Amino acid sequence: MGVVIGQESAAAQFLAAWSAGRLHHAWLLAGPEGVGKRTFADSAARMVLAGAPTFGVADDHPAARLIAAGSHPDLIVIERPLRKNGELGKEIVLVQLRGGTPDKGSTLESIEYRGILKLFQSTSALAEWRVVIIDAVDDLNTQSANSLLKSLEEPPARTLFLLVSHAPGRLLPTIRSRCRRLRFDLLTPAETAAVLAEALPESPAVERAALERVAAGAPGRAVAYAGLHIGELQAALDTLAAAAPHDAPALGLKLAQWLQGKAGQPRFEALLDLAPRTLAAHARTAPDARLPALLDRWERAQKLADEAVPLSLEQQSVVAELAGLVAGAAAR
Repeated sequence: MGVVIGQESAAAQFLAAWSAGRLHHAWLLAGPEGVGKRTFADSAARMVLAGAPTFGVADDHPAARLIAAGSHPDLIVIERPLRKNGELGKEIVLVQLRGGTPDKGSTLESIEYRGILKLFQSTSALAEWRVVIIDAVDDLNTQSANSLLKSLEEPPARTLFLLVSHAPGRLLPTIRSRCRRLRFDLLTPAETAAVLAEALPESPAVERAALERVAAGAPGRAVAYAGLHIGELQAALDTLAAAAPHDAPALGLKLAQWLQGKAGQPRFEALLDLAPRTLAAHARTAPDARLPALLDRWERAQKLADEAVPLSLEQQSVVAELAGLVAGAAAR
């Protein structure tokens, strides 16, 4: 696992601090979702825990093998927790940072969380450093954010925090002020194509080309669409955007029927992502007179997309409403 494609500047800044022995204890990896922030965090953690001079620690290195198995004693990865119904929770909660088991009656899986505090209670086990990855730090609730702040204010020696953030403006200013920020930008088309070729070597070139288009510079998000005929889905949205609003019901029904079947749910979830993005793309090039209406449609589509799965909204109704919002978006 080497330097993340397209993020060489961030890698150079981190490596310079590491090589000079001036590694800041907390790094805020800030940028759009899907541009390689988590991949960078994983690669940086491997380098630090292996004590390597640069990125690109071999997969057969002892530290790399332990990390891959999820059993390195000096690494904690904190993400949104699993609920008892198998779905991801909406936020990172306090017990994940403090460690221990959820309170009786909690909707979380009753597993033992290691937590940052437990990591700090002992010296590093195998490496000279201890590493905490939080993906994404934007998902912390108020209690867990305050707990993290205390850890950032008084970190033990040789402790590294790698905080993935898609929306750093949502974080507490006091958290941001204690971190060194690394900026992660959208990738170029050539960089996006290189990431997709590396991540999906068995995929046909035509599929990767379709994924490159919908990636819009964030290939990490597009990889999840592999095998879903995403080009056809985007083409259906483009047809809707070019259609008259009165054609939306028929086109929406056709789209809803296509989303049925074995691959229906992942395609439906892809639609929830792509429909607001399609509206946003047309808003960026719209005449000034049409911009307010398109922004209103985008806000409504994004709200519906955010609520559809958590609230178990009826799929065909959601598709119909999204079709109505997208229809005519390309008009000038």
